[in-house]
This record gives sequence, C-alpha cells and structure tokens, in this order.
Amino acid sequence: MQNALAEKNILKANKIIYHFSKNKKNHPLPVTISSLYGFFTKLMKYHFFKGKLSDPEMSKKISVHTFFLKQYNVASSNYSKNKLARIFSYLREYDLKSKGLGNASVSDEELLREMIFKILH
Repeated sequence: MQNALAEKNILKANKIIYHFSKNKKNHPLPVTISSLYGFFTKLMKYHFFKGKLSDPEMSKKISVHTFFLKQYNVASSNYSKNKLARIFSYLREYDLKSKGLGNASVSDEELLREMIFKILH
C-alpha cells in the first residue's frame, strides 16, 4: 500500500484495498492506519532533511534501508509538507472512526476506501 501511495497509483491502491477487505483478519484497519502513519512520518522527516544529508545519513535519520530512499524521493515529489499535515489529520480521523468514534455503521472497507481517496486527492 505504501508503494502505491508513494507513486499515487490509484488503480494499484484500489486493488490493495479490495485485497485488504477480503482478508480482514490479516489486514485490520487500525494496523493499516498505524503502518501508514509510520510511512508518512518518515516521509515528513525526509522532506526536512532532503538535500542536507547524504543517503547513508538520511537512511539512519528516517530509519529505513538506503534501498527505500528512492521510494521516499518519489513520494516527496507527490506530497508536500502541507499535504502531509492534512494526511496526518485524515489518519487520526479514520483511526477514531475505525474504533467506533463518530462512526455508527460504516464498514472498515468503506472507511479505508474513503481515507485512501482523501490521501490520493
């Protein structure tokens, strides 16, 4: 999912959402949201250190293998710092909804679909 979001690949993201919805036990929404929070947190750090650190230093600073820095570079061109701030707001909102706060009857699949739509657009 992170790779699809980094590339803003809408088709791939929707296929993953479908897969997640068919395997709810393996992909619970709170865990997915937590994983995305970690990814976008590292992306925000990447934005702040981009151009200031070498690849090995950046890798240590954001706690990812240097192999993944290419993905973060692509994602940084697709998501500004302001967009990332909105994404953190969406993640918080949908985390609460997934736990029943402010959500009486919407399924986890619909919540995920809605959240990913907001992230991508």
